Amino acid sequence: FSAVWQHPYLNVFKHFKVEEWKRSTKEGDVTTFMDKTLKGTVYRIRGSIPASNYIQLPKTSTQSLGLTGHYLYLLFKPMPGKYFVVHLDVTTEDSQVVRISFSNLFKEFKSTATWLQFPFIYLVGVAPANVRWTCLMLDLHYILSMYLNRRCSHLKSIKLCSNLLVKNVYTSDLLFEPARQAKLAFHGISPMPREMAFPVPKGENWHDRYDYIRYVYEMLLFKEETWSAFRSSLPIFNGTLLPAGVPAGSSVPLKIRPGPARSSPPSAPPAPSRGGRSLVLPAPLPLPAVCWVPASPPPLHPSLPAGQSADGPCKGGVGGGVESHRGALLSVCRLGHLCSILSSALTLILAFVLQALWTKNSSAVVYPCHAIIITMQIETGEQRFFIGHTDKVSALAFNGNSTLLASSQMGHLSMVRLWDFQKGKCLSMFKTHVHSVSSLSLSYSGAVLCGIGKDGHGKTMVVVWNTAQVNQGGEVVVLAKAHTDVDIQTLKIAFFDDTRMVSCGRDNVRLWRVRSGALRSCPVNLGEYHSLEFTDLAFEKGHSADFVCSKSGHILEIDYKNFTIRNARRLLPSQIQHSHRREKQTFNSGPGIAINSISVSSTFCATASEDGYVRLWPLDFSAVFLEAEHEGPVSSVSISPDNLKVLCTTSTGNLGYLDVQSRGYNTLMRSHTDSVLAFSVDGLRKQMATVSQDNTIRIWDLVSMQQLYDFTASDEIPRTVAFHPAQQIFACGFSSGVVRTFSLTASDLLMEHKYHRGAVTGLTFSPDGNLMFSSCSHGTLALYNCAAQKSHVLRVLGNVVSQDAEQSPNALAFSGDGRLLAFVGPSKYTVTVMDAHSLDELLRIDVSILDLDSTSLDSALRICFAPMPVGHLLVSTSSNKLLVLDAKTGRLVREVSRVHKLSCSSLALSEDARYLLTAGDRVVKVWDYQMRFDINFQVYIGHSESVRQVAFTPDQQHVISIGDAIFLWDFLARTSEGITQSPFLFTETSSEKLKDFTSSANEIPRQSAPLPSLASPPHLDISSIHQPGRDVPVRVFRIEPTWSILSKVVLHQCLFSLQSVLYPPAGNEGLKLKAVIGYNGNGRGNMVWNPDTGFFAYTCGCVIVVEDLHSGSQQHWLGHPEEISTLAVSHDAQVLASASGHGNGDSRCQIRIWNIQDGTCQKVIFHHETQVQAMAYSRDDRLLVTLGDYSDRTLALWNTHTYDLMSSTHILEPVHEVAFNPLSAGELACVGRGAVTFWLIEQQGADISLKVHRAAIPDMVGRVELTSLCYSTNYLLYSGTNTGQICVWDTQTNRCFMTWEADEGEIGVLLCCGNRLVSGSNTKRIRLWSVAAVQELRLKGSDARSSSVLLEHEMTLDGTIVGATFDDSLDMGIVGTTAGTLWYINWAESTSIRLISGHKNKVNEVTFSPGESHCATCGEDGSVRVWALASMELVVQFQVLNQSCQCLAWSPIPISHGGAEGQHVVAGYSDGTIRVFSISRTEMELKMHPHSVALTAIAYSGDGEIILSGGKDGLMAVSSPRTGMTIRVLIDHKGSPITVIQCTRKQYHDFGVEGGELWLAASSDRRVSVWVSAWLKDKCELIDWLSFPAPASPEAPSSLPPSLAAFCPWDNGTLVYVGFGMQKEILFYSLRQKQVVEKIPLSHFATSLSLSPAAHFLAVGFNERVLRLIDCTTRTEQDFVGHDDSVHLCRFTPSGKRLFTASYNEILVWEITST
Repeated sequence: FSAVWQHPYLNVFKHFKVEEWKRSTKEGDVTTFMDKTLKGTVYRIRGSIPASNYIQLPKTSTQSLGLTGHYLYLLFKPMPGKYFVVHLDVTTEDSQVVRISFSNLFKEFKSTATWLQFPFIYLVGVAPANVRWTCLMLDLHYILSMYLNRRCSHLKSIKLCSNLLVKNVYTSDLLFEPARQAKLAFHGISPMPREMAFPVPKGENWHDRYDYIRYVYEMLLFKEETWSAFRSSLPIFNGTLLPAGVPAGSSVPLKIRPGPARSSPPSAPPAPSRGGRSLVLPAPLPLPAVCWVPASPPPLHPSLPAGQSADGPCKGGVGGGVESHRGALLSVCRLGHLCSILSSALTLILAFVLQALWTKNSSAVVYPCHAIIITMQIETGEQRFFIGHTDKVSALAFNGNSTLLASSQMGHLSMVRLWDFQKGKCLSMFKTHVHSVSSLSLSYSGAVLCGIGKDGHGKTMVVVWNTAQVNQGGEVVVLAKAHTDVDIQTLKIAFFDDTRMVSCGRDNVRLWRVRSGALRSCPVNLGEYHSLEFTDLAFEKGHSADFVCSKSGHILEIDYKNFTIRNARRLLPSQIQHSHRREKQTFNSGPGIAINSISVSSTFCATASEDGYVRLWPLDFSAVFLEAEHEGPVSSVSISPDNLKVLCTTSTGNLGYLDVQSRGYNTLMRSHTDSVLAFSVDGLRKQMATVSQDNTIRIWDLVSMQQLYDFTASDEIPRTVAFHPAQQIFACGFSSGVVRTFSLTASDLLMEHKYHRGAVTGLTFSPDGNLMFSSCSHGTLALYNCAAQKSHVLRVLGNVVSQDAEQSPNALAFSGDGRLLAFVGPSKYTVTVMDAHSLDELLRIDVSILDLDSTSLDSALRICFAPMPVGHLLVSTSSNKLLVLDAKTGRLVREVSRVHKLSCSSLALSEDARYLLTAGDRVVKVWDYQMRFDINFQVYIGHSESVRQVAFTPDQQHVISIGDAIFLWDFLARTSEGITQSPFLFTETSSEKLKDFTSSANEIPRQSAPLPSLASPPHLDISSIHQPGRDVPVRVFRIEPTWSILSKVVLHQCLFSLQSVLYPPAGNEGLKLKAVIGYNGNGRGNMVWNPDTGFFAYTCGCVIVVEDLHSGSQQHWLGHPEEISTLAVSHDAQVLASASGHGNGDSRCQIRIWNIQDGTCQKVIFHHETQVQAMAYSRDDRLLVTLGDYSDRTLALWNTHTYDLMSSTHILEPVHEVAFNPLSAGELACVGRGAVTFWLIEQQGADISLKVHRAAIPDMVGRVELTSLCYSTNYLLYSGTNTGQICVWDTQTNRCFMTWEADEGEIGVLLCCGNRLVSGSNTKRIRLWSVAAVQELRLKGSDARSSSVLLEHEMTLDGTIVGATFDDSLDMGIVGTTAGTLWYINWAESTSIRLISGHKNKVNEVTFSPGESHCATCGEDGSVRVWALASMELVVQFQVLNQSCQCLAWSPIPISHGGAEGQHVVAGYSDGTIRVFSISRTEMELKMHPHSVALTAIAYSGDGEIILSGGKDGLMAVSSPRTGMTIRVLIDHKGSPITVIQCTRKQYHDFGVEGGELWLAASSDRRVSVWVSAWLKDKCELIDWLSFPAPASPEAPSSLPPSLAAFCPWDNGTLVYVGFGMQKEILFYSLRQKQVVEKIPLSHFATSLSLSPAAHFLAVGFNERVLRLIDCTTRTEQDFVGHDDSVHLCRFTPSGKRLFTASYNEILVWEITST
């Protein structure tokens, strides 16, 4: 029968309606109650007799559940101190019923032909008091196959007996994991559905509250007893595995077995996994069991060094042991990039597969370490890095000759990069549009790439790309893609045909082919092998066959020409006779050895299996001729191209290769398999100890780069570690609160201290080694005496260390002389300093009060002492500050702001107190501790996760940082003679040294992000601009006036005099500007962003909007009378300059100088007559240059200390942009028609003179306009032209030496940093260029190796690029366009995200949802945009092309249309159509065409069942949103455009007319009609008609103000009218009295009107750009400015708390502050 209805999972209790007990039965004490932990109802089964107290599904034994799910999930909790039993009846395919039972009542495993009994071990008996809710997952198919050799058909019945709490039972074919991690999809594991998930409080971990027990074939773990037996029998000698019994020095390096591979079968099933970790049984069990870890097992499982027996010299003491390894770590290279990655921290579950590839010459291997790809030479250990991925690398693939490398990363939309392997350069990166690419395959030629992933619905997706043109700079295009329901583990492209592929997975092997743009597949007929789970495949080159392997041990040889199986073989365990089991295993019976990977060469085949063996076979698989055993399952295997080596990776993170000729084994790398938490360095013996979340403690030799020892803890995580300063002893603190000390010489556990109740957060020895200190998360501090080897406690203090501070592995800090101990506590706001010997408190410092200006309390995070005799205590705080305190008095000595973007996770000082290390934001920073320079730090990247700890090695020669991996850096600031020249002095001389200092072998630049200096910048000598050997031709020039063809940035101006403006008294404003929607795309360079400080500002009209990119909150700087044209920010991000046109009676443009810290205007300066085109600050921020537009043509120079005008020069032709030379504060350049003008500023005393040199562009470029420019830091100047060319100038000789065609249109934006250049043009494209060859071409001319630039990336946005700001590495930035959009650009992720979005043209209407959660706007650009009111972020946009959206209304209540409930908006367009949009479904539901001309007004009836619309011809239509039909047309206003339609409710018999709807319509001929309707009765009656007079001979403006009317919300039966008339006034008309009852005079004719529904407020807008708020109760009026055009729209929100106003395309949101 079909089981589709059971997918993706089945809620058994819900499907069979257990609560009704009709299809299920209960017996005995079965009740329901509310469980506090799960916050829901559960079933409680009590009673001592299982047969009398149970829940059974189905009701009777003759019925069947018929559940076909592969896995069963039971959510239950045993009752403490009791026994429970669970019975599952499963039907096999041959209709045999087998009972599977598990209970803590069973003492051992028993089995018959129809019954399997599993002991559920929890302290071998009753469940303890602290038993937790558990999710138990059983693989029913595997259990039957493993123990009874039967195939499961379906689950027949479930019986839950006595002493259980049961939440539910589920079945599914999917593997679920409770921890929601996107990366699990890569391993075929899905996140737990919400319905099945246990609740987890915010900030807590699922595995800390619940247990997850898996009994599943895919998760089987290696048995401890099998592994121990192997390790005691297999020595290691010089990195070579030796067979047992062969003495060291023997020439027989590996086991040689002529017979078939068979090893003893497991007498018990492997232990299940819990929480993704191995569960080790307390004793070897001869029979299978589903188990939990005991509550108090031995703390550490001893693991003997390979090569030593249990009686060898490395005996482990009680609970302790060591493991010796000979696997070499990696060599150290020079600082600039990561020097050596010692560990590959694998944060996935045990099924993680570490992939590694051979290069073509078999001399190097390539493997991923998180987001970095590493190439290692196997002979020398030399490393090369490929950096660029932003998430962990999930797959790698080479082409045939190893010239092209493909890599993919995990994530929601996975990114693929293609690399030139020899050069280490990224050729292309592109999105795959699938989730987590799990496999890649490159064709032999490299022309085709294939990848596997999941789409948004979880279906498998295969994508094929054309990569043939990538080496020539071409794009990667999709050739074909296909969705499939089958599981695919591996897919490989055939070596003989790029269009053919082979894939394998669960239950299938398929052949694929690309033809005519389509990807099609054909299954191979597997016959009896159709239900195997295939894991890998490999081609036998030169033959029409390939091999596939499976988890059941089968190896099938596939004939891919005939789609058939040629041969089938199976890897079985070796035969061992048992007294109780004498039957012989056949080919298809019994468990096989799971094969994870297979590799085939021309002469032999290699297999990697779950039992830890790599086996080498001849191609006929007649016998194993070589095998090697590993520490855990082997995840992948690869034969080298020369057929002499076999590369192996294991699930325990080891990487090595087998030398086939010498039969020796070489370990290339060992690693932690989870995040590294802490480390400690033994300076005497050059050793390092690391602890990790993988429950291991590892000891490394820093000289030989070898792992020496490995300690393993079973169920507790080592959190912190410390070496004894003198003895060969180290201490470790655990998550259980236990502190243990170990002796490395005796390989023994010395002491165990249990004085802490929480996880150990701090552990350190005193400098003399006599004392040890530890702290825990519960606030306890302990002092130990370590003078003797057996340490003992001296004093324990409670609640002294902070309990709510963020936990770190180094919570305790020691002073250099060993006298003082410091820590954060008792609260997170205080730091305590104690006497180290007595623990007497000496000093308590409250860090929360040190910043008097802060509105929030600052808390301490990390601390460290400065070396003696400096006497400083360093504290990093939650506000990203570093406080330098006097350790004796607590006085604040110095404060450093913005140390890291997020938080500082670790601090360390060099011994000479010259250099400070900080870690945070996945970077390491090296600081000049005295903070003496402009830029006081350097930034080093490489970590893909947060850095947990950073420190200098004791010899100060290296720096170690840990987190996702262990990084060892060379520290080059010191030499043998002493300190070198400081790397922080960025003079011209030292900048060259800095390039060497920060570059690496693969030419990837160091990315640093300097913060603004806290000290005053050094004063530069402007007169010393001439340098030896530099000949700068300087002369005064005259330019003949010529007309510019540049498409100018012209700002529309509204020049009005503000008369009779009623400004509100300070502090009593009725309105407060809350938000501004929109960005002014008319400006140029009118957006600034400082990536270091986070300061982000842009202009909208005459308002400067300062926005917090994290919270979205805005500040608004008002003061400009006209639209702002451009902005400039100083390099220290302390001052902002803004420029606008003249207004308020000023005859010149206004330039305002703002203090960024407090948002105040410090100075207003005037000079230019029309507009300011561009502004720029000099590198030292001492000068500001402003440039007038094409009419003004003035260049002005200002002193930024006083903002006095220093110099002004009139230019004879238009100049379009200006920039200062970053290498010299006295040089600047301008671009204009056909030339660059270089300016030299010379100062003699107070006199300033400008010398200028005009450098024309080469004749071959033609007559063009230079429209943009930017300097590089290496004596280069780039300029863009209006024809799309970029010209490169040598600033030392002022000549143009290179040009290239960069775009098809005018380039208006250029930005440069190092070897990267960003260009933006009016073709809407922004491009990223690699210009590394330009500098070489400048220096070497024709001898340069390359003269070409490389287009690295390109994005097309929604308008001409008018402004851009990027970070120092040009990796990410913000770009503004003429469409009024600000985009966030991230080149690395190839993403563009709208940050700020507004209407490009005039806004016509604003309307609100009934609940006021959203608002909608429409505009001339044809768009309807829906915004979230809380955040003012754009939610959805409906766009109609080539039409203008004139009017808009939101449905008053959700209406029903087509059976769907939801909120709707209706919009009227310029072509006479009406469209109804569903907000919930984000789609158009209905389109009507009731008008032949443009609509001008639209409204819903009060019940939302009718749409009223008015057109430009005065006709009004009544339409139904249900049917789309026009019910009637009203012609009363015919001939004059309708301006307003408004509906309101009324009493049914009010005004003497039947009907519950009262509505009005106003037209531009000053007429208002009032109607009463009862739409259900088809009644619509006119009750009043108003005509308002106008002057006979009007002295009116050319465009008359609109006629506007609205019902008065606070006075039923009254309407309010404004319009052109005899007087400028607001009229209140009573429908009952039929007359005007009140008038409010105005200073101008109103252009917009809105009445507050909450208070007696009335808002009107004027053509004079003023908004007026009128209190109709007190008759007080207040005027507000901020718009730069006529205020043509006012709308109060339904609650009356906010007011929206619009002028042209900008929307201002005001908050009502009056009550």
